[in-house]
Amino acid sequence: MNPSGLPGQPYSVLVFGTPVAFLAAALVFKLPSIVRLWRDPLRRAVGGLLLLACGIFVLAAPPAVSWTNRVTGVPNIAAPLVYSFLVAFCGASLLLMIAWRGGLTGRSPGSARARRAMRWAAVGHMGVIVALWVLFALADVPVERLRDLDTYYAGTPFMRELIVLYLVAHTTSCVLTYRLIRDWIHTVTLDVWLRRGLRALAVGYAANLVFDAAKGTAVVARWAGGDLDPLSTELAPLAACVGAVLIATGFVLPHAGQYLRDRWRIRRVLLRLGPLYDLLRTATGRGVPFSLRATPELRLTRRETFIRDALLQLARHFDEELRRRAYEAAVDLGRGPGRAGALAAAVTIRDAIEARALSRTPSRTPSPQVTGHDADLLTDLLRDIEAVSQVLSHPDEIEAVRALATATVESLHVYE
Repeated sequence: MNPSGLPGQPYSVLVFGTPVAFLAAALVFKLPSIVRLWRDPLRRAVGGLLLLACGIFVLAAPPAVSWTNRVTGVPNIAAPLVYSFLVAFCGASLLLMIAWRGGLTGRSPGSARARRAMRWAAVGHMGVIVALWVLFALADVPVERLRDLDTYYAGTPFMRELIVLYLVAHTTSCVLTYRLIRDWIHTVTLDVWLRRGLRALAVGYAANLVFDAAKGTAVVARWAGGDLDPLSTELAPLAACVGAVLIATGFVLPHAGQYLRDRWRIRRVLLRLGPLYDLLRTATGRGVPFSLRATPELRLTRRETFIRDALLQLARHFDEELRRRAYEAAVDLGRGPGRAGALAAAVTIRDAIEARALSRTPSRTPSPQVTGHDADLLTDLLRDIEAVSQVLSHPDEIEAVRALATATVESLHVYE
């Protein structure tokens, strides 16, 4: 994440191109919600943070470093520019985490302690950025270094202080951000996808600490007369790449996970309601018109509405006594209360369809007024409609329950 690049063009493309691709994809994924909820400062902050991180890797790539130095005519001026972006990113990350943890939004005041912490963080990071440019102006760095600037100028007056300052600031911010995230993860009320996103963020900022450790070790080795430059030119950029990918994943995962979970839940309910929907569609001779533009949510709403309307037409044919006997029969066959209730409801619905077919009421004429008793029974049947639909996939089990229930009723009539 600085002008010290990597030997070999393919490796440079991997280390600098991969995080740019992930960060840009995360920004594109978050953009619709940012635009839709533009007044939410935290969403804008996330967008700005991803954009800032993307800019770091673009500016830190060796070709971009060379271009910046050439256009400005100042050797190595890309160094304080990239370092400023890096410190700004760390400061923005810390501010965002404090805001989230402190409950600060554009509509709520949050805690006074959190606001004080945010002010100190903002002032501190801005001060570091100003100091970086002052130190660079005082330093003498005439030789352009695209890949090993940190270690090459590790002993140069003012440049030495610049390097130490940005590493200390970066390390401090990452440690504080990591601790805030870890404390948040231990909150028991978190959504599972938010918790996973926070874990990815925590590992991402921990990877940035590996970046700092590798850079710092290489610089100290230069001070001691040694040469551990590969830590700075190979390990540090790789750690930064991994950290950026994890941070992008952490910001996207809660939204993406909830979205996929909701979609899966909707499609699962659609599939589970399929048997009951097919039965009622056959009985009524109509169904829900198919539409390519219909969203899964709309399809589910239409299917549930159709099932309720179709059952309402059958309500006057429901046999409460048969339902009670079917429940007892299912229990006698060893079914649990939930399964027995679903089987009894399935038997009742099938019997109502047959009774309606035997009646002379045309299928397209309005049904007679449903009584309060029928409405209560309908409400009871709709209580666990998915389970009722699922048992319809087991016609042999339904027939066994129905046969036993019918036999019980007929035996009672004999004794009467």
